[in-house]
Formats: sequence, C-alpha cells, structure tokens
Amino acid sequence: MSLIRSLCFVFLWLPLLLSSFTVADKEQGVTYDRTSLIINGRRELLFSGSIHYTRSTPEMWPDLIRKAKAGGLNVIQTYVFWNAHEPVQGQFNFHGNNDLLKFIKLIGENDMYVTLRVGPFIQAEWNHGGLPYWLREVENITFRSDNPPFKHYMENYVKMIIQKVKDEKLFASQGGPIILSQIENEYNSIQLAYRDAGSRYVQWAANMAVATETGVPWIMCKQRDAPDPVINACNGRHCGDTFTGPNKDYKPSLWTENWTAQYRVWGDPPSQRAAEDLAYSMARFFAKNGTLANYYMYHGGTNLGRTSSIFTQTRYYDEAPLDEYGLQREPKWSHLRDVHKALKLCRQALLFGVPQTKVINSELEIRYYEVPGTETCSAFLTNNNTDTSKEITFRGTKYVVPQRSISILPDCKTVVYNTRSIVSQHNSRNFRRSQTANDMKWEVTSEVIPDTGRVPVNSKTPLELYSLNKDTTDYAWYTTRLELTAADLPFKKGNKAILRVASLGHALLAFVNGEYIGTAHGSHVEKSFVFQKGVDLKPGTNHITLLAMTVGFPDSGAYMEHRYAGPRLVTILGLNTGTLDLTLNGWGHQVGLDGEKVRVYTQGGSHRVGWSQSKGVAPPVSWYKTYFHAPEGKDPVAIRLPNMTKGMVWVNGKCIGRYWNTYLSPLMEPSQSEYHIPRSFIKPSDNLLVVLDEEGGNPDTIEIMTVDRDTICSFVSEDDPPNVRSWSIKKKTIQTGEGGTKPSIHLDCANYKKIVAIDFASFGDPSGVCGEYTIGKCNSANSKKLVEKSCLGKERCDIMIDKSLFDKNDDGCSDIVNTLAVQARCSY
Repeated sequence: MSLIRSLCFVFLWLPLLLSSFTVADKEQGVTYDRTSLIINGRRELLFSGSIHYTRSTPEMWPDLIRKAKAGGLNVIQTYVFWNAHEPVQGQFNFHGNNDLLKFIKLIGENDMYVTLRVGPFIQAEWNHGGLPYWLREVENITFRSDNPPFKHYMENYVKMIIQKVKDEKLFASQGGPIILSQIENEYNSIQLAYRDAGSRYVQWAANMAVATETGVPWIMCKQRDAPDPVINACNGRHCGDTFTGPNKDYKPSLWTENWTAQYRVWGDPPSQRAAEDLAYSMARFFAKNGTLANYYMYHGGTNLGRTSSIFTQTRYYDEAPLDEYGLQREPKWSHLRDVHKALKLCRQALLFGVPQTKVINSELEIRYYEVPGTETCSAFLTNNNTDTSKEITFRGTKYVVPQRSISILPDCKTVVYNTRSIVSQHNSRNFRRSQTANDMKWEVTSEVIPDTGRVPVNSKTPLELYSLNKDTTDYAWYTTRLELTAADLPFKKGNKAILRVASLGHALLAFVNGEYIGTAHGSHVEKSFVFQKGVDLKPGTNHITLLAMTVGFPDSGAYMEHRYAGPRLVTILGLNTGTLDLTLNGWGHQVGLDGEKVRVYTQGGSHRVGWSQSKGVAPPVSWYKTYFHAPEGKDPVAIRLPNMTKGMVWVNGKCIGRYWNTYLSPLMEPSQSEYHIPRSFIKPSDNLLVVLDEEGGNPDTIEIMTVDRDTICSFVSEDDPPNVRSWSIKKKTIQTGEGGTKPSIHLDCANYKKIVAIDFASFGDPSGVCGEYTIGKCNSANSKKLVEKSCLGKERCDIMIDKSLFDKNDDGCSDIVNTLAVQARCSY
C-alpha cells in the first residue's frame, strides 16, 4: 500500500519535477507555479524583511540593508507612501528619505530582491494609511470602493509609480531587483462593508494593476478572492497553520507579514515576541510548502515628524530583529539568521522534492520532502506540546524534540537546528549619557493664549478638526466668549461652574480667561472623550479657549473619509440659571500655533520670537530652545525628556516626532522614554534643539544619549546542538566544520567593534540573563581566563563547549550537564 501511495505522489508531482529542472532556459522575469516563484529561470526560497525607506534616513539605508543580508535575507519589502510623495495634489516629493528609487537601487546593488507594495492604501500604522489628505476633499469620493473619483486618482497614482520604476529599469523583467508588486492591502477585512461595490473594486484593482505589464506577478495580501493571475498572500503570526492556502492550485504560498512583535500605541506597555516563536513559525511555513516569508517588520524605524497614524507611538516595531536604531536585537537577529541557514540547507528537497506527512498524534508530526530516485531528502520533526520534550522516531532513529519546537534535518538524518534551542548570542541595549552633548542652556518662549479678540468668531459652531487643519498641523485654537452677571454665578462659597467639552478626539487643553484649567485625551481604542473641570468665572465677559489636537489620522477600517475629530459639544454646568450650551455660541478658529507659522524650530525662525532664560516649569504651550555639540563616537543618538509632558521635538529644523510622557501605560510608566535623533540630523557643533511642550514641562533634565548593544552574551550547554553555521552541504551530503558536532559559543561585536572585556564567564551551572548572570554551585576556575585568551581584542570569537578544556581541576561539575555563560563588552 505504501508503494502505491509513493507512486501516486511521484506521478502527481512528476510534471513539476520535470519543469523544475528545465526552467533555466526560460526568459528573464518572474513567473510562478504551485511550488515557488521562478526568478530569471531559477527557483528560490525567499526570506524577506520589511524596511520602510520613509522611517529611516538615506544615511542609514546601506547599513540596514547590509545587516538584513547578513541576517540571511534575500528580499526587502517596502510600502510606497502616497501622502509622502504627493502631500499636495500634483506636487511630488521623491527626495531625502522619500527617495524610493534610490532605496530600491541600493537593495539591488546588494544582490537582493524587492517586493514593492504599491497600495496605494497601505495601513502600516502610517498617517491616513498612506492616503493624502486632499483626497478627502474630492467631491463624492468614497475611499477603496467602486467609486469613480477614488478609482481615477488611485489609477493615476499607481501608473505614475509604476512608470517611474520602469523608467529606471527596476523590475526583474528589466534586469532590476523587483520581483513582486502588491495592489491594495488587507481589503478582505472591510470588503463586506461595501457589499457588491467592494467585490467590483477588487476585480477592478487587480485588472488595473495587471494591465501595467510590469513583467512580475502582482499579489494581494489577506485577499481570499484575489482575481487571477494575482496571488493571494497571508498576514499573521502563524501562517503555516492559519493560511487556507492559495486560492488556485497553480499559485505558490506567500507570507507577506510575519509580525515580529506588535506595533505600540500611546498607553501600551512593552510588547515582545520570542525569537523561538518566530523561528518556529518560519520553519512551520516552509515545511508546509511555503516559498516566501516576510518579517513585518525587520526594521521598524521611527515615525519622524507627524507621520504616525492615530495614537501610534513615534518608535515603530522596536522589537524587530533590527531595533529602532538599526542595531541587531539578539538573540532574535541571530536565531532567525540560523533558521534561514537551516532552511537553505533544505533547498533542493523543498523546491524539487515530493512532500509527505506523517501525523503521529495531535501533538507530534513529521513532514519530509524527498526527490524520487535520489538521496535528496529533508525532514521537519514537530512537537506541539507546550510543556515537555517528546521523542520522535523517524526512519529508525529516535530524536528528542523540545517542547513547542521543530527540528530541521536537511538530510533526513541530522538535526542541524531546533527552533527552541538558542545557541546564538544575546545582547542588551545601553543608553549612555553623552559626555559632550549635555552642556545645554535653555531658553523659553510661550504662546499667547488667544481669545475672540485675537481669533474672532467665524462660525456658529466649532468646526470639525480634520477638515480645519487639513493635516498641516496637530493644533487648532477654538475661541468663544460669554457674558455673565453675578446672579448667574453660584452663590454658595466653594461651588464652581463646570466646563464640559465632549470631543470626537484626540486631545485638548482648556483655558478660561487665559488661565490653564486642564487637559484630557482619548485613546487608540476610544478616540472620543469628555473633558470636565471646575472653573472660576466672573461677572462680565468670560473667554473660553480650547487648544484641540490630533494625534495622527486613522489608518484602517471602512469609510475612512467619514472619520471626524475635535470638539462637538461645549456646555457650562452649575450656573444659577442652569446649564448653558455654548455649542451654538459662535466660535473663532486658528489653525496651528504662532511658533509653527514662523518656523521657530529653524535657525531663521528662532530669531523671530523673543526668548528668555528658562527657570524650570513654564506655562502650557511653550517652546524651549538650546544648542548642543554632537555626541562623541559613531553610535546612534537618542534624547530623553523625563520632566516634559507632551509635544514635539526638532533638531536643526527637522522633526524627530511626537513625544508623550503623561500618557502612562498600565505599568504607570511612559509608553516611550527615549526618542531617536538620526545621526545625519546632527552637525559637529551648534545643533539647534527645539522642544514644544503642551502642558508645562521642565527642560532641565533633558539629556542626549548614545545608544549601543555593546553588552553581548552567550549561554550554551553541552547538550545543545552545534550552531547551524557549522554545517554545509558538500557533494550532496551534510558535513560539519572543524568543531564537529559539539556545541560552541559564538560572540560577535557589531559595527566593527572589538571585544575589550570579559565581564562574566562561568562553565558549570550559571543562571540569569544577559547583563545579570550569576555563578551557580559548580564553576570551573579557569573559565574567565580561557575565554579572555580566546576573545579579547577580536571582533568575533568561537569557544567549543568541551569539558576537557574547562574542567581540568575537578571543579565538582562532572555529574551535571555543564553550561558556558559569557558576558563580554565591545568597543571601538
């Protein structure tokens, strides 16, 4: 019976096998079948990572791409950001960190491929999901639907982007690096809201994209009904188990977003996703016929300026393999590099073999690929029990597979990698106070709180905030006034009238007669809120002033063009004459702050206002100015603002984003404490630093930091597998290097630094985590001396876990499974 089954498999897959060995003669470009993409006639396993050009700087791009390639990636995925490129209708920006074409060319120069997610709706926790504000003002428009105005502008934009890329010959069909393009983004999640118009829109978008004739396939992510020839792709954490598969049996399995953590909004606590879980998800997907998997994000970067979406933090996917500053986050970066290496060792079997599955029980499973008539075979042993290791017998050999993990056997015999066993290095991030940048003398200037005299009434009711500001600023002043008599005011001593403002979002400051009375804000979950506070009113004229604020535009959901923000109902409660509704009282409006209008954050604009010496806490809505020298060294730079409240920061006229220290997480800490200043923003000296603070902060404790991951560690036991980098394929067999099959530690300083100190080393039963190791009951006395001899002064070093090297003096550790823990320090 098993022979008949094997023959059936061979005949089923024979056409694929034959075509697989003959595709080399096909023309330049990208095609596909059920097994894989075929790029210039060659099948590939594709390991991809998202890096967004707009969220870093051109000066950072080469290093980010180099580290991605060193991490085992061969594809970079990026969105294209419509509102970055066409913020004003008909006015285009492809310069600086918006230089899409330069970014793509750099990737190609590194012999890597590109997936170009054109959108034009992208979500991406980016302001307005990438759609420019001016689209909202197009008459009769409905975003992302079978709507003629929207389709007109979308098609014009898509064709413009495609033509720019074609003109530079960047598609694979032209000899360039782009192998895939994406139209739309996760449309299935809202499609039903548009009923038949949604289905018609999907068909139209696919046909429009295909008609651009790029010579590479188009994809749609999370779009089960992606029309032919567009490929539907998966987004999620475990697409190896959740993806229902391609909607046609001649399409490959693609994974466009494997989330490396969770993007964070203001008020969120820290979030993590374990390297072990990411590695498991990758091994699982490729074991189940996957051919391309993309990490979202591989480097998240920074939401510079006002680019983050509604309530989204300035730091983006800092928990990715490359953190916000472009530094390798370990062990995530290395552990994923190693799973890529293990999967590449399985390449021949995965691309040309016949897949077979043996389900042992609900927890244990064997998947293997074998090329009939050859010795090419690769296997994946899966243990889904989350508590204990399990034994799996495969082809007469017993293998112990740790809990919730997959062991990879590129030759169906040898375990070269297990997703749970981390034998790569760890590190910890350090923020160090700069020795040269913190001699700062602060000056301050405060905004004048306007009343109806400065901002006269121009509308019966408060205007809607999005359409008022038109995405040019976060801020708008609202003013009104009311006349009261002594008889209107509360008679009882201590009683106050209450100002109540119901707002559609996102935040506001309230002032009565020029005095600050308080603030309130919504959240990512509930944008609307109600502000209410006791106020001192007086007989005669009383001025009510509100500073309403947005914190980004929405980036998801149906009918985005019908989202609104700002004050909608204003009342005074507690008067002797009853509740007074001010909503129809007549309101004045001013878009933006005076400091924004004169560009006070630039060298020229800073001279257009009067400054005074800062003496601690200033009034709400104040600007602070100082100068600083460039921090020493080459490490990335950050700023801390511990006693500031909420606002924005500029360095030499460039905005590094919003900060918000008063919005605490459930852990009663700010959601983000450090903010990235790209090195390219900084001059050797006389750097202008301007901070806008909304609620009244104290700049005295602001400090400039340098950032490194110079604390590197390794924690490897005798029974761990050797690092997958020890293995290679020679003459179609798996072979090891000099270290044989023994495990070893590998320490590697990043950015060309060298190991200058060994802060901890213990061979025995040490415990703890990187930066906090402790010696256990057993410890080899020569541990530190041996590690220092092997590693000091080197960029990288390897030490074999060999008892004969360490345990020479009978240190009482002979009856245990020994572990070597090392903590080293890197520096230039």
